[in-house]
Amino acid sequence: MIINADDFGMSEAVNEAVIRAYREGVLTTTSLMVTGEAFDQAVKLAKENPGLGVGLHLVTVVGRSVLPMPEIPSLVDQEHNFSNNPTAAGLKYFFSPQARAELRKELAAQFAKFHSTGLPLSHIDGHLHLHVHPVIFNAALELGEKYGCRRMRVPQEELRLAIGFDPANQAQKRVHAALFGGLARWMKPKLRARGFTFAEQVYGNLQSGRMDERYFLYALDHLTAETNEIYFHPALYRDDKLTDDQRQGMIELEALTSATVKRRISELEIKLVNYGEIEAD
Repeated sequence: MIINADDFGMSEAVNEAVIRAYREGVLTTTSLMVTGEAFDQAVKLAKENPGLGVGLHLVTVVGRSVLPMPEIPSLVDQEHNFSNNPTAAGLKYFFSPQARAELRKELAAQFAKFHSTGLPLSHIDGHLHLHVHPVIFNAALELGEKYGCRRMRVPQEELRLAIGFDPANQAQKRVHAALFGGLARWMKPKLRARGFTFAEQVYGNLQSGRMDERYFLYALDHLTAETNEIYFHPALYRDDKLTDDQRQGMIELEALTSATVKRRISELEIKLVNYGEIEAD
């Protein structure tokens, strides 16, 4: 099992949580936002912890670009901000030739910025999973090959497991499972043809924003695939007053450092790995 933390580099609170989850918990990999506010700190911390696998978390919505607005005017505003509407952005990326061309330039810039850090590139995934978008996916395939990284997250999750744990929001879960399941079936043959590696099952998408120790233990007890990934969004805050999102980040850090989780992983004889340790399908 790969245990990943997304959004490394987003903030110092996220960075500190990632390193604590790696040093004191069960985290094996993390995904770096090269345009995050705390990018420089994240790179420094990653170099101080070379056993932590670091992948590229491609940002194409709800975040900032590497390139300035004059180079990608249809994608971002003057402050380098992408759209906060993934649906609208996805449609533009698919139907607009200008947006597609600019998007490929921006993705190349994000790969180049990661490469400039000197960190080994563990794997490729995307903020809000938008790397499954056909335009982004195809560009990421080519860029992954260029930079010697043939490992990518395919966010395919078991609907039965998600509903069995929490039957709430079934309609939403079924829509997400159908959407990402269809895209996964489209992605996997292309990944195999290019020699890419991916985990067979990925956990977290259908429980996003509600991940905790109880869900982590449930997922561990119900694994069905040979290779699995579960991802979290941990953060560490020391303020007394937290927003709901900040509180959730703390809950996810607690799950990643839980003694009960560690004990259960040992009891089940689950081997913790990073992307470099799983074999191509």
